[in-house]
Amino acid sequence: MNKMLYSLIQTISKFRSDDSISRDSNRLAHRHQLKQSGVKGMFGRLSFAVVVLVICTVSLLSTVKSTTKSVSRSEIDVDTLWGTAASGGWRPSSAPRSDWPRTGFHGVYDVEHFIKSLRYDVQIVESIPEIWKNGKTKKIKAFQMRPPRDAPISWYTTDALNKMKEHGAIYLTPFSHRLAEEIDNPEYQRLRCRVNYHALRFKPHIMELSNSIVNRLRAQGHFMAIHLRFEMDMLAFAGCFDIFTPEEQKILKKYREENFAPKKLIYSERRAIGKCPLTPEEVGLILRSMGFDNSTRIYLAAGKLFGGERFMKPFRSLFPRLENHNTVDPTGEIAKNTRGLVGSAVDYMVCLLADIFMPTYDGPSNFANNLLGHRLYYGFRTNIQPDRKALAPIFIEREKKGHTAGFEEAVRRAMLNTNFGGPHKRVSPESFYTNSWPECFCQMSAANPADKCPPNNVLETLDSQSTAGGIGDSESLTSNSTFVGDN
Repeated sequence: MNKMLYSLIQTISKFRSDDSISRDSNRLAHRHQLKQSGVKGMFGRLSFAVVVLVICTVSLLSTVKSTTKSVSRSEIDVDTLWGTAASGGWRPSSAPRSDWPRTGFHGVYDVEHFIKSLRYDVQIVESIPEIWKNGKTKKIKAFQMRPPRDAPISWYTTDALNKMKEHGAIYLTPFSHRLAEEIDNPEYQRLRCRVNYHALRFKPHIMELSNSIVNRLRAQGHFMAIHLRFEMDMLAFAGCFDIFTPEEQKILKKYREENFAPKKLIYSERRAIGKCPLTPEEVGLILRSMGFDNSTRIYLAAGKLFGGERFMKPFRSLFPRLENHNTVDPTGEIAKNTRGLVGSAVDYMVCLLADIFMPTYDGPSNFANNLLGHRLYYGFRTNIQPDRKALAPIFIEREKKGHTAGFEEAVRRAMLNTNFGGPHKRVSPESFYTNSWPECFCQMSAANPADKCPPNNVLETLDSQSTAGGIGDSESLTSNSTFVGDN
């Protein structure tokens, strides 16, 4: 490939909402900005950027297929849930297992670590290199391109690559959902995992603060983290209005009109198919039905709950031992952080390290979806994922009849059919970011050679190869570069 070929992939430094609803039109998605965006939004955009650059420089590899046996359960053992899920002999591994060629953001992430971690995959620079042309030093002007939504690899190896060769640099915008999630080549999927779970790391002071909070929580025993997504933007998006006062409904409807595409939504129909976020009380009833008692310690990762205390009161009466990042921050740094980015980053880390994590609305919730995938990769840590569609008729029946006979047993039966964090086959519409098994996992004793773990010295091997190949000199930096910058 031409040595003067550059790839300009410019990241957006302003964090978008953790739960921006990318299913709506691009115009509306850009308007819907929330403060928790940095976490998974940046995960997806940066993994996309790195994968795209590699796609443009390597050939497709063979497909790896794996299957797993399902495990049946008849009862929920709460004591077991505090531990990790059964791994079935699998462990996380995003290291390359084939002849994977080497190719050559400042916010809350450790940029130096990001660049170093991906040095075997892509050379990343923090500014566009200059070129010598007609006796003058000039900067390359990137050609702007709009990738199709969920574009296949072929778009990048043809359209994008041709423009890169023609102009020397391309600027891809927008980023969200611009590369298909399901890719037959497992090496590209493992690269996504290396970006999301190894290269992306918060800055040292955020990691230290998160660890200190987790240590304070764990000093008193097990704790659970809940992403309580009962906030105005998500309720407005879901069209779940009827449980609110007329004044509150007016606020939600106005927010929806201003931020989302017009759509006729009927609350009773939406709720019946599990499209409404769980209320705090419903979350509490699920946990109690599963066998958790009022001594359970819970960390709440949430923004401002819509409807206020009247919705939290029933939950607090069931589980009074509640904490959030403000109540356990020993430094007071989060309270001083007016933009909320540090608080969102800390929430992410505490949820990642908690003994149990429970999202209450994992549909378009980027924050929750990425945590589910990260915890799976982090050693099959227990996740409680309520099946809202299965639970909706149980809650509706309870409300209509006004009694609770058989209620807890019905909830337990519904929850027994969910996955608590072990290896399981990814079935649409489950996202790769939620479940990267089996591509990003391996087995020490594998029946299928494709599932076998790479040698422990894989990084040493890659390091020696890069040294022998001269990767890291100035010439390599001008051959395949990704630019990470600010808008």
